[in-house]
Amino acid sequence: MQRVIRVAVSVDDSNGLDSVVSPHFGRCPYYILVDLDDREVKQVNAVANPNYGQHAPGTVPTFIQNQGADVMLAGGMGRRAIALFQQYGIQAVTGAAGSVHHALEQYLGGELQSAEPCSTSLGHGHEESSVEGEYEQDEIGRLREDAEMLQQQLAEAMKRLGGLTPS
Repeated sequence: MQRVIRVAVSVDDSNGLDSVVSPHFGRCPYYILVDLDDREVKQVNAVANPNYGQHAPGTVPTFIQNQGADVMLAGGMGRRAIALFQQYGIQAVTGAAGSVHHALEQYLGGELQSAEPCSTSLGHGHEESSVEGEYEQDEIGRLREDAEMLQQQLAEAMKRLGGLTPS
């Protein structure tokens, strides 16, 4: 018997499965929580990010853990967050884009399974034990990271669009 798993997805709006995945999990305004029994959606809830607009490194993984999540799907996240999710027993997965529905399909299909630190986080060259602050304290870094993630999402959408045949 499969157990129900809860997948948290960082999003820019509260439109359930149609919500748009946010480029970075910690600075999104909402999370969509999806309870899955095997591949069947049992429940969908939107919860506001209590740290939106005042992101403090390390607080969001604790919030997501308190929501009972087993998986965290996001466009991107830093090394410290990935390590915290691992510590909490939550599977962190990056590279999600498009709608929550699309990201879930990719996750369940095995296309999204792991987490890599975002390039802005890597660019700081911090060791795992001293990543305090990373890019969160720098508005230019946040905007550059968001632009990079949006470019990646656009490239993925164009790739998918190119694969479609006109009807």
